[in-house]
Amino acid sequence: MIDIRTQFFNHFKYAPSLAVQSPGRINLIGEHTDYNHGFVLPAAIDKYIQVAISKRTDGVLHMVALDLGETILLPIHHLQPHATLWVNYIIGVVDQVLNRSHATKHHVIGVEKNVAEIKKLLNGGFDICIQGNIPLGAGLSSSAAVECAVLFALNELYELSFSKIEMALMAQRAEHKFAGVHCGLMDMFASFHGQKNKAILLDCDSLAFTYYPIDLNDYSIVLYDTQIKHELASSAYNTRRLECEQGIGIIQIKFPQVHNLRAATLEQVEVCLGARTATPKKIYDRCKYVVEEIERVQAAVKDLAMGDLQAFGKKMYDTHDGLSKLYEVSCPELDFLVDAVKQNKNVIGARMMGGGFGGCTINIIKKSELPRINKEIAAHYLKAFQQPIAIYNTSIAAGTELLT
Repeated sequence: MIDIRTQFFNHFKYAPSLAVQSPGRINLIGEHTDYNHGFVLPAAIDKYIQVAISKRTDGVLHMVALDLGETILLPIHHLQPHATLWVNYIIGVVDQVLNRSHATKHHVIGVEKNVAEIKKLLNGGFDICIQGNIPLGAGLSSSAAVECAVLFALNELYELSFSKIEMALMAQRAEHKFAGVHCGLMDMFASFHGQKNKAILLDCDSLAFTYYPIDLNDYSIVLYDTQIKHELASSAYNTRRLECEQGIGIIQIKFPQVHNLRAATLEQVEVCLGARTATPKKIYDRCKYVVEEIERVQAAVKDLAMGDLQAFGKKMYDTHDGLSKLYEVSCPELDFLVDAVKQNKNVIGARMMGGGFGGCTINIIKKSELPRINKEIAAHYLKAFQQPIAIYNTSIAAGTELLT
C-alpha cells in the first residue's frame, strides 16, 4: 500500500493530523460462540485497514475510499444508515461517539467528556481517507477493522479518552445499528487488543481476557480463500442467533437459571431440546454445537499452554464438523478445502472461519511443505469448482495503533 498520509495529501492537498492502522483478525477456534456469551480465541493479523484524518470546520464528513475510488460527503448531523455499505462503517461509529450512552453492562463511559462536549468537538466534521489490504469477503473482519481504525482515530484526534474496551463495544453497536449485522464483540475486540505472536482467550460474558503465546515452530497459519460469498451469509447469521435464543427460551422453562448457552450444559440441551422433545431439530443442533464449541475452546487453550499443537489441530477439525453438520453455516467449497487437507500429516488442523457460506479456511501447515500443498490444493479446487482460490500466509500482529 502507498503510505496513507501521502494518499491523504494527494487527495486533499494538505497533510493529515494523524494516521491509524487497524488489523484484520483470525479466529483460531470458537466460532459463533461470541454472541452466545462463550469463549473465543482470536488474534490480530498482518493485514490492515489504514485511515488518515483531519478536522474540518463546516460540519461535513468528507470520506474517501481509495481502493474503491469513491468519495462521499455527508453532514455530520442526523446520520442515518447509508445505501453505500462502506460509508456505514464510518458514520456508524461517528454516531456512536456523538450519542454514546454513559454506561454499558460492564463499563462506565464518559467521565472525562460528556455527550454535549463531544458533539461540540465533532461539530465541524472531518476529512478522512481509507485504504486496506484485508481481502474483502474472506471472513477476516475488514468491516470491524474499519470501525476500529476510525474510532481510534477520532479518539486520538479529539482526545476523547475512551478505553479500548469502550471503543470495541461502540464499534459493535455501530455494526448492529448501521450495518444491520447483530454480531458479537470478538472482531472488534481482537482488532483493538491484538498483540504480536499472541492469541486472546476472550470470555464474551465477563469480557475478561488472557493472552496465550502462539509458538508454531515449524508451522505456519495459512488461509485458503474460496473467493465465494453466498447470498445467505448475512441473513443466516442473524437467523442462527435467533435460533440460539429460541433454544435458550425452551431450556429456561425447565432451568430458569440458564440465561444463555454459556451457562447451559450438554445434558440440559439433550433433556430440553433433544429427540424426545417437540423442539425442531435445527434448534437442538444449533444449541448442541454452541455448547460443545464453548467446551472445546476451553480445552484448546490448555493444549496451547502445553505446546500440544496436534491436539489443538484435532479440535479445529472437530469445530469444522460441527459448523458444517450442526450449525449449517459451511458450504461445498469450504467443506472441500477442509476435506482436501484432513488426511495430510503435514496439516495439523483446518476449519472454516468466520460467519460462513464462503470466505476462508484457516490451516496450520508445516512450513517446508507449504509450496507443494498450496499448489496441490489450488489445482484440486480449480478442477472441482472452476474457480481459483486465493492463498494468504499470515502472521499474528499487534492491534490498532497510530502510524508514526
